[in-house]
Amino acid sequence: MPQASTIYRLIFLFIVVLSMWLAAVAPACGDETAASPDMDLDRTVALALEANITAQISIERTRAADAVVKSRRTEFLPTFSTQYGYTRFDEPVFALDPTLGVIQPQEQYKWVTSVTQPLFTGFALTNQYKLAQMGLDAARLNEALVRRDIVFEANLVYFLLLKAQKLKAVAEEAVAMLEAQTEVAVNYHEVGMTPLNDLLKTKVELANARQDLVAAQNGLEIARADFNLLLRRPIGTPVTPTDILDYAPLSRSFAECLETAEKDRVEVTVADLEIQIREKEVALAKKDYFPTVQVQGNYYKLGTDWQVDGGDGISDSSFWDVQAQARWDFWQWGKTGYGVAEKKSKLAEARLNRVELLDNIQREVKQAWLKADESEKNIVTVQSAIDQARESFRISEELFKEQMATSTDVLDARTQLSETMTRYYNALYDFQIAVAALDRAMGKPRIDIAEVQ
Repeated sequence: MPQASTIYRLIFLFIVVLSMWLAAVAPACGDETAASPDMDLDRTVALALEANITAQISIERTRAADAVVKSRRTEFLPTFSTQYGYTRFDEPVFALDPTLGVIQPQEQYKWVTSVTQPLFTGFALTNQYKLAQMGLDAARLNEALVRRDIVFEANLVYFLLLKAQKLKAVAEEAVAMLEAQTEVAVNYHEVGMTPLNDLLKTKVELANARQDLVAAQNGLEIARADFNLLLRRPIGTPVTPTDILDYAPLSRSFAECLETAEKDRVEVTVADLEIQIREKEVALAKKDYFPTVQVQGNYYKLGTDWQVDGGDGISDSSFWDVQAQARWDFWQWGKTGYGVAEKKSKLAEARLNRVELLDNIQREVKQAWLKADESEKNIVTVQSAIDQARESFRISEELFKEQMATSTDVLDARTQLSETMTRYYNALYDFQIAVAALDRAMGKPRIDIAEVQ
């Protein structure tokens, strides 16, 4: 019995220890599951492309354009149709010779099966098919353009989120510095080493810094919300973006960037395709200048009841014929000419739109290149000032503690340090955004037009 009691105690102790271990581990496991993994730029771009509604819409438009091409292709093939009808006359028609009886029954059922093959439509079918193919090419190119815009948007929200995090960290550091400075100022004032005015200045600066911190926190929340919305995730989903502090200097001149843009911008290809579409529409509008020709074969069944198997007055219950039909509306009071004039005006508009597009591309490349160049120069300038600002603040603090500097000197040094760090992070991430904008303006990532088409 004592041995059994010992075993029971050991089992009970094991259960208690196991329960305590599970209670300690379970929350940690839950937190690990709920925590958002690190998000790098490539993964952000991939998720944005996958989740974006506009990209999905562009895919559906491409599918619709492909269906139009297949539909237009079938118009070259013969069409089969069938028709069933019933006719009742006021009275039957009898032959003059009574021996012949009824020659037209009062009730007649008719079933016709036809096959029709167009031979010439004034080049309408050919032009409509080519227009559908061009429409498919345009849809594929626009799908690629949408993806390119999403890549830029992903870069934009990613670097804005990084910048917001850094600015919040700068604001937190400023508050921490001023809290420490305020504590020193209070102690010095209590022993009569600094005037009240210096203490008040420090407290005012601390209050302002706390307001700046609130603004930075809100800016971070907005940046995080924009990031999650682009990825179509819940707006409050936590995210930890992988920081990017390194940058590749701008190596291309404006002339090189412009040359690349004029060569690689898909919008130029789309504009050229739009001109070709308008040219085909002009040719299509001229179809009424020509006759249309088709061949039709018909098979007939006639009868006096619904089974169409002959009857009184039906001499031949089934027969067939072949017809060649030509139609030409040779006079429509200038309707065709006006239609052609309309399409020619739209063709001229498409050509002018291409010229305007090239002008806009030059402006976009110029703006993006100047912004990238400005941000890069700002990075170089402010990098050398960071260490100087930190050293200036450290010296001012030491001199203040030794009563060789005023609190105003310390506050000024702290303000310079915060402004320097803010300008550095603004320049760094603005440069990354500007480079992404420049890549977009140049048509990057480059799309293989032949592969798209």
